[in-house]
Amino acid sequence: MSDVKDYVDLKVDEVKLRTTQGLSVAMGRLVSALLLVGLLVIVLALVAVVLIQWVGQWTGSLAISSSIVCGAFLLVLLVLFFLRKRIFRDTFVKLFIQVFYGDGKE
Repeated sequence: MSDVKDYVDLKVDEVKLRTTQGLSVAMGRLVSALLLVGLLVIVLALVAVVLIQWVGQWTGSLAISSSIVCGAFLLVLLVLFFLRKRIFRDTFVKLFIQVFYGDGKE
């Protein structure tokens, strides 16, 4: 009976360790992703300002150039919206499967 109790305790410890490992990897990737998204937002804002100035020189109006750049960003957003399942959901499902179930290389 003692052997069964020891076996169950070892299995519980194994589940705890796997869960801790999976969560730590997931949190590390989440923090990395948040940092990358933050940097991407800053870069996109700077690119938008540059594009507005550049297109504004051609059109002679910052209002028109702002509208053109905004339309371009909306077009990119629309494409990302229609491709969201392929780009985001499938990617995250594969990521979580790899994080929590491993890649079989252990």
